Order: sequence, then C-alpha cells, then structure tokens
Amino acid sequence: MLAALTGQKSAFMLLASERLKVIHVSTHVSLKTAIDRATPERILATIRAGNDHLKRIGYAKPRIAVAGINPHCGESGLFGTEDDVQVVPAVALARAEGIDVQGPISADTVYHRAYNGAFDLVIAQYHDQGHIPIKLVAFDTAVNVSLGLPIDRTSVDHGTAFDIAGTGKANHTNMNEAIAYARARPGETSDQSDEQSPH
Repeated sequence: MLAALTGQKSAFMLLASERLKVIHVSTHVSLKTAIDRATPERILATIRAGNDHLKRIGYAKPRIAVAGINPHCGESGLFGTEDDVQVVPAVALARAEGIDVQGPISADTVYHRAYNGAFDLVIAQYHDQGHIPIKLVAFDTAVNVSLGLPIDRTSVDHGTAFDIAGTGKANHTNMNEAIAYARARPGETSDQSDEQSPH
C-alpha cells in the first residue's frame, strides 16, 4: 500500500534487532508463490536494498548472507534446483557490483551465524524463514522497517493486537524501539559493533 501511495514499484520488509537483521524477498504470500517470486532479479533487488540501507545507517561495508530456499540449499540439485538457478546468479551479480554478500547458505545455520556476528544482514527468501528467527530472539524489541520508499517508515514487528486494544495491556516496548530506529542518524544506531561504526 505504501509503495503504491508513493509511486514505487515495490518495497522490502526489513526486521531489525540488536543482533540480527533480516530482509525478505517476499512476505505475505503462499510458500509456493514465494518460491516463484524468488527470481534472480528480485533477490538481487533485495540484496541491494539491504546493502543501501545498512550503508545509510552507518555500516561502511555491510556483510550480507543470502539464505537458501531448499534444505541444505538443495544439496547440488538433490532436493531441487531453485538455489542453483535462482539464488546463485543473484549473489554473483551482487558480488560483481562490489557488495560483500555470500550465499546461498543453508537457512538452518545462517541465522545462528548472523546472530553471533558473522553477518550484518540475512536475506530471507520468504515470510516465516525470516520472521521465526527474529521473533525468537527479539520478539519485544525488533523493528519493522520499510525499504525502497521515498519516506522513512518504521513500525512494530508484530500485529495490531485488536483483542487488547484500549485495555491498557499492550506492551509499548516495540513502539519505543521503532521510534528510536526512525530517529537515529547515520552512525547513531545502538546495534552496531565498534568496528562497524563510522566514528
């Protein structure tokens, strides 16, 4: 909706937390549709959007990992060829542009590696592949950031909780984090390591 209102072709969902950031190739579609949408062009556009955003907030050379589509990235075609046909070309094109990106990396290990500092950003191929790890490690503090728009937009990383609206039970931690993320200037984000900080 925001992309349409601002005249953009598409937007990207980034979920940002202190130790893990994930951007999605696709979000609210069926798994079958998500696999079809993971074209080399869309994966490359997602890598670029994530790289540009991290540079904007102060990472000099973002380290990006691309999660595979199939278990173990298809095991060289044993479990499918989508990783070889759809992901590998996108990563090669991004690397040719000078982006520090690796992949495909098996989704069952890449988030653990990123959480422990090996990568600054993971490219998730579909909704649950990216949402589950973020909500596991930062359910109350992660921020939903819309990239690819001519405006800055952040929000909480969970739903609207209409069932408790107006009851005074809502936890406002996520909203505070979203506001803080939106207000941060380059180099001021609290989740950068010292070696990544431009200062």
